Amino acid sequence: MKDTHRSGCPINLTLEVLGDRWSLIVLRDMMFGNRRHFRELLTKSEEGIASNILADRLRRLVDRGLVTKADDPSHKQKALYSLTEMGIALVPVFAAMGAWGRRFLPVTEELSIRAELLEEGGPAMWEAFMEELRAIHMGQPQPARSVFGELRAAYEATVARRRAEAAG
Repeated sequence: MKDTHRSGCPINLTLEVLGDRWSLIVLRDMMFGNRRHFRELLTKSEEGIASNILADRLRRLVDRGLVTKADDPSHKQKALYSLTEMGIALVPVFAAMGAWGRRFLPVTEELSIRAELLEEGGPAMWEAFMEELRAIHMGQPQPARSVFGELRAAYEATVARRRAEAAG
């Protein structure tokens, strides 16, 4: 990995790490979808990433320190990817991106409900979510509140309601 940068600007340096859409999608899926295996990341994303691109982005994210890769103790032939503190610290960035997208872009209700909840919940919710991600990905104690569960339940309820509306 090269050590030269275009400049020392914090925005430039962040873009050098996160400046392509696939890296952000992989991190999003790990963070909000709890997808931690290559196959899950490959097949369960709506955006349809190619396997060679996914392999490259996972390697880059590991090299940059946002993700770790370890043998999966439950399956010897699988690798388990985990967010690091550096990756988890992106929760406020994803919350801001989701809020911006909801405000200015033609989002769908079911795919934007989590962004809406994070925007409404603000920094206190983001911190609770980061605490939970530390438990999931870094083995820290499980907090009492499950923001991940709240976000998943809101998504599932929205999908179910939309299906019922379409059927009825």
